[in-house]
Amino acid sequence: MTATGNGPLSGVRVVELAGIGPGPFAAMLLADLGADVVRVDRPGGAGLGIDPAYDLTNRNKRSVIVDLKSATGPAQVLDLVERADVLIEGYRPGVAERLGVGPDACLARNPRLVYGRMTGWGQEGPLTQRAGHDIAYIALTGTLGMFGKPDEPPTVPANLVGDYAGGSLYLVIGVLAALQHARTEGGAGQVVDAAIVDGAAHLATMIHGMVAAGGWQDRRASNLLDGGCPFYGNYETSDGQYMAVGALEPQFYAEFTRLLGLDKAEADARRDMARWGELRDVIAARFRTKTRDEWTAAFEGSDACVAPVLSLREAPSHPHLAARSTFITHGGITQPAPAPRFSATPGAVRCGPARPGADTAEVARDWDVPSIEKVIDEDGAQ
Repeated sequence: MTATGNGPLSGVRVVELAGIGPGPFAAMLLADLGADVVRVDRPGGAGLGIDPAYDLTNRNKRSVIVDLKSATGPAQVLDLVERADVLIEGYRPGVAERLGVGPDACLARNPRLVYGRMTGWGQEGPLTQRAGHDIAYIALTGTLGMFGKPDEPPTVPANLVGDYAGGSLYLVIGVLAALQHARTEGGAGQVVDAAIVDGAAHLATMIHGMVAAGGWQDRRASNLLDGGCPFYGNYETSDGQYMAVGALEPQFYAEFTRLLGLDKAEADARRDMARWGELRDVIAARFRTKTRDEWTAAFEGSDACVAPVLSLREAPSHPHLAARSTFITHGGITQPAPAPRFSATPGAVRCGPARPGADTAEVARDWDVPSIEKVIDEDGAQ
């Protein structure tokens, strides 16, 4: 297996203490960009309930197994830490410390280490010890309350807004910023506290400004970008599929209404919010007259800002995404390609998901950490 790629993070070593959700995804992002990510799996696996061969968040990584509850487990991890640039963990606050691999122990061993901590509630505050998931984190920040219709429960946006946008991406930003600082003259390692509640709140910065300015109503489906606007939303077609409309600017709206077949009186309802309900009904009725494919063809090549709503299985075959190789097939699995793209140091999918413990000997050799090859039995004896 290739330890590191040619991406912009080639040569960066990352230790990932195995978990589920945003931590592994953040480590995958670093690995996609060329970092040598060693995942420290626990005996018995992480409990995700998915075949490791299909856990794409573990692609481009290598795996070793260490029992952190054994007598020698913490020392084995610290041996890896000594040779690493970054560590990522997603335990509840205090757990890493109790296991002997908290920030103090790791930074004492490697003062230039960037110690990335991924949690939902953060390292301090009244809720830090409470269990939680994506939906609770985005609920408290006000983010969840923005999705859906006003007379229905909020729409759950999978776990993309909290775990991955508010969590993983902010952890990666923090880790890279801290790594830059650590490598600057006079710099040092530090702890990055990436809390999903912080990231999910931060994502809505523009919306908070609009609320303060009176340009955003604090209720669902009442605003320009939350489904309240009839020319920014989804419409069902005659075959039960959907088209997405985002014709906000006047010139794009004019193109949209022309191709949709609205007359001037119907299109002019845009200017009067009191008529938006009427406009929505007219647009909905028009979309129901043709199939999704027919409307896709009608808007093809235009600036009407209309697109078909594709499923996960349909998306890779779209001509634009296919031309850009937005999706790739590796090891028989179609998956998103690494992003973003770099002109001089492109990332790549170098290998499939790491199998727990499969790379122990290789990592021991490459990182010069022979201690991780020691096998510990259930009683803690070598």
